[in-house]
Amino acid sequence: MSALTREEAQALIQEVLEVYPEKAKKDRAKHLAVNDQSVEQSKKCIISNRKSLPGVMTVRGCAYAGSKGVVWGPIKDMVHISHGPVGCGAYSRAGRRNYYVGHTGVNTFGTMNFTSDFQEKDIVFGGDKKLDKLISEIETLFPLSKGISVQSECPIGLIGDDIEAVSKKKSKELNKPVVPVRCEGFRGVSQSLGHHIANDAIRDWVIGNRDGDESFQTGPYDVAVIGDYNIGGDAWSSRILLEEMGLRVVAQWSGDGTLSEMELTSKVKLNLIHCYRSMNYISRHMEEKYGIPWMEYNFFGPTKIAESLRKIAAFFDETIQANAEQVIAKYQAEYDAVIAKYRPRLEGKKVMLYVGGLRPRHVIGAYEDLGMEVVGTGYEFAHNDDYDRTIKEMGNATLLYDDITGYEFEEFVKKVKPDLIGSGIKEKYIFQKMGIPFRQMHSWDYSGPYHGYDGFAIFARDMDMTINNPCWKKLQAPWLQSSEQDATPQAASA
Repeated sequence: MSALTREEAQALIQEVLEVYPEKAKKDRAKHLAVNDQSVEQSKKCIISNRKSLPGVMTVRGCAYAGSKGVVWGPIKDMVHISHGPVGCGAYSRAGRRNYYVGHTGVNTFGTMNFTSDFQEKDIVFGGDKKLDKLISEIETLFPLSKGISVQSECPIGLIGDDIEAVSKKKSKELNKPVVPVRCEGFRGVSQSLGHHIANDAIRDWVIGNRDGDESFQTGPYDVAVIGDYNIGGDAWSSRILLEEMGLRVVAQWSGDGTLSEMELTSKVKLNLIHCYRSMNYISRHMEEKYGIPWMEYNFFGPTKIAESLRKIAAFFDETIQANAEQVIAKYQAEYDAVIAKYRPRLEGKKVMLYVGGLRPRHVIGAYEDLGMEVVGTGYEFAHNDDYDRTIKEMGNATLLYDDITGYEFEEFVKKVKPDLIGSGIKEKYIFQKMGIPFRQMHSWDYSGPYHGYDGFAIFARDMDMTINNPCWKKLQAPWLQSSEQDATPQAASA
C-alpha cells in the first residue's frame, strides 16, 4: 500500500476515534496527529506527557522503571536495591541487555537481583530496619561494590519510610555512597519522571563528590557519553568512533558505566547526549553549575553518523575536525557495501515505529539509508520537545501518535499495512500473530549493537532477515482463517 495522503491519514484517525465515548474521544484526539513539517512547535498539533486514560490499554512503564530500569540499573559497580515487594522484579535485575565488562558478583552487579522483598508486616510496621539490615548484608557479601542505590517502589512512598535517613546513616557507617532514590512507581504519568528523579538523585548525591579532587588530569578533548545504555554493546561501537577522532571518553552514562566515571563528568569539556529524554536534566544541570555545554548526537545509520561526527568535531579544533573526516572516509567502503547488499532487498518497504526514549526519531535516518520509509512513529513517554525534534525527521502526512493504545495501534496497522513494525516486547507477539514482520526496538531483539558503523551492518542484516523471512507468507492470523478451513477437520473426523 502506498503512503497515505494527508486527507486519508486524517480520516483514518477520525475513524479510529469513533469507537470511544465522547469524553475519551476528545482526549485521545489530542494525542494523534498527521505530521506537518511546517509546524515549528509540536504542541500545535499533538499533546504529550499526560496521564493515560483509565481503562484504556497503555504500554507505559512507571517512575520506578525509569529510574531503576534505565538510569541507575546499568551502573555496573554499584548494587541497586529494589526496595519494596518482589513483584517489581522485572526491573530488580537488568533486563535490557546492558552489556558490561567485569566479574559478576565480584566487582559488577548489573544482572543480579537485590530486593527487600516487602511482606505484609513490612507494610504495617515499616521497612526502615529491614533496609538497614539489607545494606549491611550487601556490604558483607559484596565488599568490592563502590556504592548502593535504594530504588523505592510504590509502598515506600505510601507508608512514609525514611529512606534518606537510613541511607545517610549507612553511608557514614560504610564510608561509601548510599543513594536514596524517591522513584515510587505512582509518581508522574510514566517512566519519564523516573528519569528526572534519577537525574536529580545523581545531581544531589554523586556529581559533586570529586569537585575538589585535583588528582585527575584533564585534557582538551575530554568528553562524556550521556544517555547510552550499551544495549547489545551500543556504547562500545559509538566509543570507537569518538576515540578514533582523538577524543577521550572520560565517562559513559550509564551502560558499562561506573560510579567513578559519573563523579568525574563535571571535569569534561563537552557532554554528548544520545538519549535526550532520559538524560537532558543532568546535562542541563552541569551546564548551569560547571559551564559544560552539551550536544545531542545520533549514531544510527551512516548519514546521521557523519552529520553527528562533523557536528561534534566543530566544537573542537581543526585537528579533531580533520580526524572526523578521516573516520568517515575510513568506514565509507564498509557502509557502502552494506547499503549495496541490503538496499535492493529493502527499497520501498514501509515501517511503523512505537518505542520510548530516542528511537522513534533517531532510527528514521538508518531506515532511509536502506531505502525504507517510516510512515508512522510515536513515543510511549515523550514530552513535546521530543516531538519538536521528530516532526522535522518525518515526511508530511505521516502518522504521529503519543501513548498510543493497543486498539489504536492495531487499527492503524490494519489500514496502513506496513512491511515492518518496530516496537516493544508488549506489542511483539500481537503483530507477529497478525503475520506482520516485527523487530523489538527496545533491546534489539537479542541482537545488536545498532549504533555506529559496525552496528549499521547488524541493523541492516536484522531488518532484511525479518522482512524477507519466508515464514510470513505461510502465516495467517487464526481469526482471519475462513470458516471452511475450520470446518474441514471436523468433516474429516465425521
